[in-house]
Amino acid sequence: MVNNYGIKDRRKSKKIMVGNVGIGGDSPISIQSMTNTKTYDAKSTIQQIYALEEYGCDIIRVAVPDQESAEAISKIKRQIHIPLVADIQFDYRLAIESIRRGADAIRINPGNIGDADRIKEIVRLAKSYQIPIRIGVNSGSIEKDLLHKHGKPTPEAMVESALRHIEILENMNFGNIIVSLKSSDVLSNISAYKMMALKVDYPLHLGITEAGTLLNGTIKSSVGLGILLYEGIGDTIRVSLTGEPLDEVKVGIEILKSLNLRECGINLISCPTCGRTEVDLISIAKEIEEKLAYVKKPLKVAVMGCIVNGPGEAKEADIGIAGGKKRVAIFKKGEIIKTVPEEDAVSELIREINDIVNI
Repeated sequence: MVNNYGIKDRRKSKKIMVGNVGIGGDSPISIQSMTNTKTYDAKSTIQQIYALEEYGCDIIRVAVPDQESAEAISKIKRQIHIPLVADIQFDYRLAIESIRRGADAIRINPGNIGDADRIKEIVRLAKSYQIPIRIGVNSGSIEKDLLHKHGKPTPEAMVESALRHIEILENMNFGNIIVSLKSSDVLSNISAYKMMALKVDYPLHLGITEAGTLLNGTIKSSVGLGILLYEGIGDTIRVSLTGEPLDEVKVGIEILKSLNLRECGINLISCPTCGRTEVDLISIAKEIEEKLAYVKKPLKVAVMGCIVNGPGEAKEADIGIAGGKKRVAIFKKGEIIKTVPEEDAVSELIREINDIVNI
């Protein structure tokens, strides 16, 4: 079954709260990112989170590799406005300290935490503080026995690993769980999540791990996450990029917008240019995109290079421009409202957009 946009109905999952943000159930798909500052440097970490909040990040994750980072969580939490997830590997004591310091959720791999008593202590405290645990399975950290069984980190191995970790928590009467199964291989990722979606009703955190740099990572994440979201699978997403966390949020928002799963900000439509273009459309489009990043109101803006497709695209947009010979026509709802010199195109378009936004 599909909705009016062709996207299949979302898989029914439990609703889990991370701070004040719902994941799963009828909650909108949330966007996550992870800081790349040293968590113990609370000031730098808070500043980075502020920038992510402003752009539209819903949940932030921080690495907790040591005691000093765990202790910084309380200071960070007091000054930010979105839920904070503490990412822990191996040391159960850091998970305990992070919970006590106010983390809204923790991300662990129960299989590398240690014996059952250590996991029980984490679960006991998570229950007491009423926070969820995200089970994070990566293709690069599959247990040795599963690698031997499956020959390599296959989607089946990832799912079996996740189910094993879920069982550990369920046997301790803990069901406040979110699950992720991340691979750097797009097709393996898709297969793993599709299999998992049929086996559990826990919310699924989508991501392509170690996706790459801005271009590579954007393409992999857009394809992998886009296919799953189209299939109705996924409750929260993180785009992993080798670069600035702000780019992760930007790409995540654009992925959701492209599937009509989030309405916010500018939807910029711009042509690829050709020999008919008589204005510097590439520079104009880039400048408009940069200067309109602050706009939160959903707005469709067309930036077209000539009169062949320009008026038609502009007709479908709230506002737009179509280039002529060193001049541009500015359209509003398909009607030309003015023609201005090329050098005034950006300033005049932004002035008109500000009028719309401020209405």
